[in-house]
Amino acid sequence: MLVADARQLPLADATVDLVVTSPPYWRKRDYGVTGQLGQEDTPAGYTAALMDCLTEWRRVLTPTGSVMLNVGDGYWKRALAGIPGRIEAAAADAGWLLRNRIVWTKTRGNPDPAKDRLAPRYEYVLHLTPRRYHYDLTGYAEQYGRGANPGDVWAIDPERGLHSHLAPFPVELARRAVILACPRTVCTQCGHVAQRITAPSGELDPARPQARRAMQLATEAGLTEAHLAAIRATGISDAGKALHVQTGTGRNSAEVQRLAAEAKAVLGGYFREFTYGPKRTLGWTDCGHGQTRAGRVLDPFSGSGTTGLAAAELGRGYIGADLDPRCHAIAASRAKQPALAA
Repeated sequence: MLVADARQLPLADATVDLVVTSPPYWRKRDYGVTGQLGQEDTPAGYTAALMDCLTEWRRVLTPTGSVMLNVGDGYWKRALAGIPGRIEAAAADAGWLLRNRIVWTKTRGNPDPAKDRLAPRYEYVLHLTPRRYHYDLTGYAEQYGRGANPGDVWAIDPERGLHSHLAPFPVELARRAVILACPRTVCTQCGHVAQRITAPSGELDPARPQARRAMQLATEAGLTEAHLAAIRATGISDAGKALHVQTGTGRNSAEVQRLAAEAKAVLGGYFREFTYGPKRTLGWTDCGHGQTRAGRVLDPFSGSGTTGLAAAELGRGYIGADLDPRCHAIAASRAKQPALAA
């Protein structure tokens, strides 16, 4: 782990594929470290400090890199300070794209003494990107959505760490971010990022009764992959995806129409289950150079090393940095305790 300020990292340009981090929240905790972030006098000052961080992170990110930033809100003069919104606006002005505002919900949290408002039970994970960035939605959907887009709400409870550095930022949250936005491999010669090669699949989610019945009917009728492809081509209203299998005057070929009609007659209303069937992975793109490295994750506020645990589990490289030199021993100790990473 590096002992370094997140605004001045001792890293070369374009060496990091993804930043996953949870910086100190504004006015929540004083770590007693000179130059620490989070003790600014105003929300505007805190936002400006985080923008300095984002400027530095952009320097160390590869051309397909992005940032997953977990940030909570606070109170300023008895009103919510609007910290996440301030960061979003400032980042947009600086040229970042806010691709997702992921809502991290919790069923439990720290005790709150307030008597005139509800205790907060959610935070945001802001996915900030350049124009072009790596994203593996298919891989994420396979694990968390049974093949479908799982959406932007993550229900994950904070972890109860046994170490001295309080870290409610859970390994599971970092794990999801890494699966989504850190490549498996990158070519060390040309920078090619391995992309998943996929194809539609007729294997639906057997946990859903409608999908299970659709697959049963298709099997009993002996429907082929060509029948299922025809359903996907014509869609529900013979539009949309049909554009990929059209000939001549913009209408589906007669053979595609015939196969789709046969399949829909057998399946009835269940044909809709196959219209947007999940994708299966066939392989990965390869530039041919044969020299690759694992995707690399950076946490510039590494604290107790949460992001590092997720990166190691998923076979990615990891760089941790923190201004507090005490974090090195804490992170090393935590990495030796598998139960805390579960």
